[in-house]
Amino acid sequence: MKKVSINDIRKLKGSGQPFATVTAYDYTSARIVDNAGIPLILVGDSAAMVVLGYDTTLPVTMDEMLMLTAAVCRGTKRALVIADLPFMSYQASISDALHSAGKFIKKAGASGVKLEGGKRVCPQIRSLVDHGIPVMGHIGLTPQSYHQFSGYTIQGKTVEAARQLLTHAIEVAEAGAFALVLEGIPAEVAKLISEKITIPTIGIGAGPHCDGQIQVFHDILGLFGDFVPKHTKRFVNLTDQISTAIKSFINDVQSNDFPAKEHSAHVKPSVISEILLEKE
Repeated sequence: MKKVSINDIRKLKGSGQPFATVTAYDYTSARIVDNAGIPLILVGDSAAMVVLGYDTTLPVTMDEMLMLTAAVCRGTKRALVIADLPFMSYQASISDALHSAGKFIKKAGASGVKLEGGKRVCPQIRSLVDHGIPVMGHIGLTPQSYHQFSGYTIQGKTVEAARQLLTHAIEVAEAGAFALVLEGIPAEVAKLISEKITIPTIGIGAGPHCDGQIQVFHDILGLFGDFVPKHTKRFVNLTDQISTAIKSFINDVQSNDFPAKEHSAHVKPSVISEILLEKE
């Protein structure tokens, strides 16, 4: 089974067939996603909300993200694994970015990192790429800018805002990013960006014209019930199915239907008889 490479992802640009990517956060979800044929897995800082229970992505730590990324890498044989750099692990300086990204490559086993922002993080992108660390960019609705945006709001709705997004996209591509996530922007703006830059665009809430689409594992499987993003399609509601299974387990235990004989190990009656005789 050939491992997907950075160059393989680059070649998907303009292939004529959009590609699907998804997040994963542990060994089990990574195995499921990998076996399904997803070419790229993002260990997203969305784990802060769907796995760790934080209100936003901001509190998740380097140690938490490193642990999750290592688990995903252990569960992946084919897909390219990219890890999100958490909030304030790269923004302050190039040195911080190198130190943080290096941990994800060397300790966790990721093949690259993703960071949010346009022009302001291009120096970090250039340095990371120069040091052999592949980078995925991310512009538009950037969750780590939650407070600056006053929540999760669509970006690029005016002429000036759309023009700025295009400028940011071009600069991120020129800085050396191998792909670019476009989140929460109008479909028409995403189409324009996808046509103007030479690296694959991966949309989430950015319409159908991107080179690829990414969604959160828990959203598309109906595993996160706190809210359902507008851009998400639930392909199955596993919350209800899992709840039904747990209730069946409870009922079987309470009615003594589980565990049954086939679920238990057994010894010959003579073993128990001998133990009882010893006590006498």
